[in-house]
Amino acid sequence: MTFMVNADPQELDKFGELAHRWWDAEGEFAPLHQINPLRLDWIAAQARLEDAEVLDVGCGGGILAESMARRKAKVLGIDLSAKPLKVAQLHALEAGVDNLAYREVAVEDLATERPASFDVVTCMEMLEHVPDPASVVRACAQLVRPGGWVFFSTINRNPKSFLFAIVGAEHVLKLLPKGTHEYARFIKPSELSAHIRAAGLSVEGFKGMEYNPLSKRYWLSADTSVNYLVACRKSA
Repeated sequence: MTFMVNADPQELDKFGELAHRWWDAEGEFAPLHQINPLRLDWIAAQARLEDAEVLDVGCGGGILAESMARRKAKVLGIDLSAKPLKVAQLHALEAGVDNLAYREVAVEDLATERPASFDVVTCMEMLEHVPDPASVVRACAQLVRPGGWVFFSTINRNPKSFLFAIVGAEHVLKLLPKGTHEYARFIKPSELSAHIRAAGLSVEGFKGMEYNPLSKRYWLSADTSVNYLVACRKSA
């Protein structure tokens, strides 16, 4: 039933072709390396990671998954792009991070297989790449235990985000490869909030992420007009 999978083959191919560059902190994925400490600290400030069962949905080459495992969480990273998963597995092996596993499985399938199995679920920079983001949100809600946390990050949809995330990041500053994002798939915070509530989660807070091209510095703020993160919780 491959045709039922909530994934865009072109998106999977796109990230698969760049898989060997995933851990190059100066390459195409440099922004992910730069923002990772910010999002890791933000997650850890709200949810206990030590000894927690954590799921990273759309883990790619494992930048966030591995960093959470280094905070002593027991992490499972899942993705549908095989090449980045192989890169993630190899990097974890070389780094000696053993409380970390990876699987090539759809989040919806894992939700059926292992409902209410995780203390923390993260899904970062993925929702804007799938045909049905609401389905991913529902699956994440199914996978988290009562009282557990779910974290999403994505990109707002407005003229400013088009200018910053596509024109600026991909064409002018060349922070990302051209074609990384498709504007029509960006998600407004109000839309994501509706998906979250419909899935039975409560919205606990939003954070914006900003970037200064002159200092080449990222920081978290209250400005959610371009990149933003949202913390959710399942009632106990």
